Amino acid sequence: MGLISELLLLPAAPLRGTAWVLRQVRDEAERQYRDPATVQRELRELERALLAGEIDEAEFDRREDELLARLENRNPWT
Repeated sequence: MGLISELLLLPAAPLRGTAWVLRQVRDEAERQYRDPATVQRELRELERALLAGEIDEAEFDRREDELLARLENRNPWT
């Protein structure tokens, strides 16, 4: 960009910086959400809850489907 463009866009710099930070946070959250190790840990915890009687089979099946969808990188709510 030229000097004039930079000067004209200077007041928007905090917004651009904030947008960049939000994109970075979103990307990291997405990476952690789909991390296989995280999903496997949640599957183990889910199975433990089922065996301990904290959740029923229907709840287990629903949440297991959501976790497996995360591994497959698809939206579980569609």
